Amino acid sequence: MATMTTPETSSFGSEDKTERTQVLIRAANDLLDEDGLEGLTIRAVLMRSGLARRAFYEQFNGKDDLVLAVFERTLSLAAEHFAGEAEKAGDPVEGLRRIVTGLVLGQLGYKGAERGRRSAALSREHLRLAESRPQDLQVAISPLIALMAEEIAKGVKRGALRPCDAHLQANFVYNFVAATVHVELLAEEGGAPDRSKRDKLADAIWEFCRRAIIA
Repeated sequence: MATMTTPETSSFGSEDKTERTQVLIRAANDLLDEDGLEGLTIRAVLMRSGLARRAFYEQFNGKDDLVLAVFERTLSLAAEHFAGEAEKAGDPVEGLRRIVTGLVLGQLGYKGAERGRRSAALSREHLRLAESRPQDLQVAISPLIALMAEEIAKGVKRGALRPCDAHLQANFVYNFVAATVHVELLAEEGGAPDRSKRDKLADAIWEFCRRAIIA
């Protein structure tokens, strides 16, 4: 994503820039856990990270760029994790099931109010950025879409899933999962997670997706 830095104007090397970016992302994640969106301000990020304002603006143009970086980092890690799960599954339909249910449970989680605040905050920002920065948001979620498309393509090749444009189908599945999770998170913002309800929701979402794409 765009920054205000160029190789000619930056006062930091590339390794320093990468480290500062990660420090800012970690600070943003901590603030989202503690206070949700209300606590995520540039001033608070600087205080938490110990970096100067100049260092922030050498990495990001503003708060939106930082939030997009949080999404990008979170979903990149999720894609790495689910790629491993899909490989262990050994079957593309089961691999896709693990991704879908993992996304639901990973977002809704069982880790208490802090995780709930962070997830609800990111849901609000996801919805806002889908309108204001759709292309940048698509870049952030692209590793996860690509992984889902790969599993769908394998399923089509094996005859387990009906013929389709795998990438488009992956977008459909992701958007359905994300929209449903957003509604659930925002409806229960601040409340304690209900594990039984989460498990049932994850299974119901997967069954809906499976029926839509099965051969």
